Amino acid sequence: MDGTGISGRVVIAGGSGFLGVALARHLSERGVSVVILSRSAPPAGDWEHRAWDGRTVGDWASVLDGAAGLVNLAGRSVDCVKTPLHCDQILRSRVESTRALGEAVRRAASPPPVWVQMSTAHIYGDSEEPCDESSATGYGLAPTVGRAWEDAFDAACPDGLRRVVLRTSFVLGRSGGALQRLRGLARCGLGGTVGTGRQGMSWIHLADMNALFERGLTTPTMRGVYIASSPGPVSNRVFMKELRRAVGMPVGLPAPGFLVRLGAPLAMRTDPELALYGRYVMPRRLLDEGYAFRFPELSGALADLG
Repeated sequence: MDGTGISGRVVIAGGSGFLGVALARHLSERGVSVVILSRSAPPAGDWEHRAWDGRTVGDWASVLDGAAGLVNLAGRSVDCVKTPLHCDQILRSRVESTRALGEAVRRAASPPPVWVQMSTAHIYGDSEEPCDESSATGYGLAPTVGRAWEDAFDAACPDGLRRVVLRTSFVLGRSGGALQRLRGLARCGLGGTVGTGRQGMSWIHLADMNALFERGLTTPTMRGVYIASSPGPVSNRVFMKELRRAVGMPVGLPAPGFLVRLGAPLAMRTDPELALYGRYVMPRRLLDEGYAFRFPELSGALADLG
């Protein structure tokens, strides 16, 4: 038994990226044995790596036999220009990897007792109304992908396993994710309001994200769908103001919507809707169950991340 209460190894599928490596480090520092499944090798660390294609069951499946838990983060990044090919890859990478994991779990003589599944808070679409776990899902590519991802999980996860789905918002961390890009823009004086500034920015500090993954793995009463986001969502206007304060830049040029739509695909090779659309999500179930966020407010989270 280790410091988390986890006895045995934890398998992180799609674990070579920002969130996966952060979680692997978080768990391994607490004495948990970690195996990362990924197409590309993760950075060197105190964990084991098994290669997989994210589509078919292979030799990697043996690590699930006798594992203490499975965390699935697998899926192509949405930080890209949304060509038809990229949209297809975003959807297939999530659905096919989830199906492959389900087949591997079914073949295991001693399957992991819990499967923690990543999902997306973008499933609620572009909304200025507060959303929680009881809210309707939205319209567009991201909600469609989110629903397909969760449907694939429901079909793939065998009966008897405890199921936890984390609809995750914008994760703030030092070493990766979109915050690095936004911080750089703010330091250059380009961190002004984007578009109307009314679009919601729901976020969560990486420390809380890791804590929620660990909570999902170790808390027997945690089941079903949860919003993994701080209880302090803000508008884009407020987010950029707090970011400028955090980096010590008193001014920031605004980015009108038409310039974002022109510049994001050309200059940053990303989807302008990631900046122009948003949502205000609330982690109602976590709050009702007594989870205390380490960073509930944006100012404290940004100050901690430097």
